[in-house]
Amino acid sequence: MTIQRLALIGCGLIGGSVALALRRAGVVRHISGYSLSPSSVAKALELGVIDEACQSAAQAVQQADRVILAVPVAATEAVLRTIEPYLLPDTIITDVGSTKRNVVDAAQNALSSHLLQFVPAHPIAGKEAAGIEHACADLFLGKRAILTPLPNTPKATVDAIREIWASTGCSVHELTPQEHDSTFAAVSHLPHLLAFAYMNGLH
Repeated sequence: MTIQRLALIGCGLIGGSVALALRRAGVVRHISGYSLSPSSVAKALELGVIDEACQSAAQAVQQADRVILAVPVAATEAVLRTIEPYLLPDTIITDVGSTKRNVVDAAQNALSSHLLQFVPAHPIAGKEAAGIEHACADLFLGKRAILTPLPNTPKATVDAIREIWASTGCSVHELTPQEHDSTFAAVSHLPHLLAFAYMNGLH
């Protein structure tokens, strides 16, 4: 796999780490980047995370064969609406959001001709410290990435995104958006439930 031009929308910890991991794997030739924070884009350029700092998401995705959205889940629909007119016919898109049903809804609302070229993903990795300055190429080593493709997404498209996440060091798994969200809701709520039960037991 060789990505000729990768567009990174969102130059923070996760997005920056994806870019660095793909660089280290030798699978990407050029990375254009955009973030709402000009200082984050400038820092990403300074650190060698991206090759080109862009003034808009639309500019970043032009001529890109792969796009990674590393933005807050709530911003997904707006970003997709902004970039769709500038995508190539065969551009493939993924994201890093920690919830997936609302991301799929956003894609269905925002994308028309590119809907089946969007493969939602959730890399399960992070750090206590946020920001592009903390991005590192080994953030995803030994971690899991969950893909939640739409049922009619072509296998070749899913495989292309699977390759991206595998190249970062993740083991890649597939769930439906509903399975993903219910599983992670249970996992994230369990510590709170156990703590609540423990405190109740003290009375």
